[in-house]
Amino acid sequence: MREKEPAGVLRHPLIRELVALDLPADDYVIFGSGPLLAHGIRTELGDLDLVARGSAWQRAEQTGTPCRGAVTGGLGYQFDGGRITVFPNWISPDWDTDDLIDHAEVVDGLRFARLKDVLAYKQQLRRPKDVVDIRTIMRFVTEHR
Repeated sequence: MREKEPAGVLRHPLIRELVALDLPADDYVIFGSGPLLAHGIRTELGDLDLVARGSAWQRAEQTGTPCRGAVTGGLGYQFDGGRITVFPNWISPDWDTDDLIDHAEVVDGLRFARLKDVLAYKQQLRRPKDVVDIRTIMRFVTEHR
């Protein structure tokens, strides 16, 4: 885990909603498109996807509304009308929850999945919205080497 320069992500309304949930910060990582916000690649997000373990997962189970993941149908818990979703793992067993959390990039005190992981995930799914993000991430990585 490495601390990155503060990006001001705490100003984003969804991030403020997430912080208000008071999940233990060392037990979850923001995945999906959330890391694009942390890197300044995007300024807007429609939702936040989290992968949680331990006490963060237990808190989500106790306080969230049960839901099913759109990709896998796996059990998750949602908050803020479905705009924040918490899962115990990512889209397949290939993604190790502990590794994702332990090697996350920390921005403004929050753990965000590494861009290389976001890129791999989006390349795996290749939905139309992912294709746009793939190009954007690759351009960003190239420009910031």
